[in-house]
Amino acid sequence: MTELVIPEAQLVGAVEHDISKDDFPIKGWDHLRFYVGNAKQAAHYYSTAFGMTLIAYRGPEQGFREHAEYVLKSGGVTFVLAGGVTADSAATKHYAKHGDGVIEVALEVPDVDDNYAYAIKQGATGIEEPHDLTDANGTIRIAAIATYGETRNVLIDRSKYNGPFMPGFVAASPIVDRSAAIADGREPKRFFQALDHVVGNVEEGKMLEWVEYYQKVMGFTNIVEFVDDAIATEYSALMSKVVANGTRKVKFPINEPAEGMKKSQIDEYLEFYDGPGVQHMALATNDILAAVDAMRAQGVEFLEAPDSYYDDTELRDRIGTVRVPIEELKKRSILVDRDEDGYMLQIFTKPQQDRPTVFYELIERHGSLSFGKGNFKALFEALEKEQGKRGNL
Repeated sequence: MTELVIPEAQLVGAVEHDISKDDFPIKGWDHLRFYVGNAKQAAHYYSTAFGMTLIAYRGPEQGFREHAEYVLKSGGVTFVLAGGVTADSAATKHYAKHGDGVIEVALEVPDVDDNYAYAIKQGATGIEEPHDLTDANGTIRIAAIATYGETRNVLIDRSKYNGPFMPGFVAASPIVDRSAAIADGREPKRFFQALDHVVGNVEEGKMLEWVEYYQKVMGFTNIVEFVDDAIATEYSALMSKVVANGTRKVKFPINEPAEGMKKSQIDEYLEFYDGPGVQHMALATNDILAAVDAMRAQGVEFLEAPDSYYDDTELRDRIGTVRVPIEELKKRSILVDRDEDGYMLQIFTKPQQDRPTVFYELIERHGSLSFGKGNFKALFEALEKEQGKRGNL
């Protein structure tokens, strides 16, 4: 299988920007930390179904009595899956209330102390003041500030560390050997290569508050907003704004429910997650067709777009020529959208745990810097179809 090569900046819709001029400079994403009900089983699932590679572990064997934590990577994407070892651990309590979910969105920064001090001065709530974590592999500087719900933004400088992940973790062998599948072309080398954006759902009336928070605390700018009927269906609606750092490597869409005839996807999330939190993560891929085929073969379920979406002549006229025939996208329920900068291909999984909360997006960008506004109605209708099956519409 020949890997389609897309430049890193285009892969995630980044732009040129000198972060040294920022009050809150960010190099990029560092990791996402999840609290899950069973970290051992989750690590196996993400290794098989998402093609990720286990690289590090920390648990009771290393003297950490509260959690078992598995670190998995795919290209520049790092997931830390933490499960509670005791009944009163943070992960156990979080899971009981929210189910599987993201607790940390970690950002790599050049100077943790400077970033933390600026954030606190601008009104952020500190959770962990800057401090060092050290072992034989070097030192990491780390701090944390609060964001919506129980989620926190972690600030990390790992420039003086060369261990498998961070102090306390030990290197771990991959759970699944994919070398044969890669060698004979049954699977791509990686299903995805980078993190594109992380979407948060907040309560009605709170979206602007969090947009302003990121503008004030991190110096982000509002790059896109969706607040009109173009993203509503007959039954439900939402409002969304996207904030991003200067390079646009780090993008935070923030959603809130809007008034509709029935319960929206955001309402359903807030009810079952029991509060605001990370709704979905967009994983940037070089080859969305290969990724979807490989993930489906491992049991990942994706939302299905109606056939009428692909048969719409207006869509075909607006989209023009893309790298694969529309018929191939239709076979896989991959959506396509175009803006003034180029086009993008995207698809969404169904929820990846028992509660109808956290899910994933796969995205392949070809110049486009947008978020697929032209696909929102088709996406929402697919989401509502699944809500209806669950009795939650």
